Amino acid sequence: HLSGILSSKVERARPAMMNSDMDAVEAENQVELEEKTRLINQVLELQHTLEDLSARVDAVKEENLKLKSENQVLGQYIENLMSASSVFQTTDTKSKRK
Repeated sequence: HLSGILSSKVERARPAMMNSDMDAVEAENQVELEEKTRLINQVLELQHTLEDLSARVDAVKEENLKLKSENQVLGQYIENLMSASSVFQTTDTKSKRK
């Protein structure tokens, strides 16, 4: 009779242990899921940041090309003004002294 009582107590304890093990596994799975979700969100945020930075780089490159072109035009304009002005003409002082 004693062995019957002990075996019934063991049988009742087994499901409780299994439930706590299952709860632990479920809690671990929940933690893993939350970590995966956090990492996915972080990756998505980094992708958006990269897209924004790429767009900014493209805009800066385009602006740089535009400014280079404008600088060339201004440089040529200044060069033309200097060549047309007598103030900037080179003088050959040696030939005038002869």
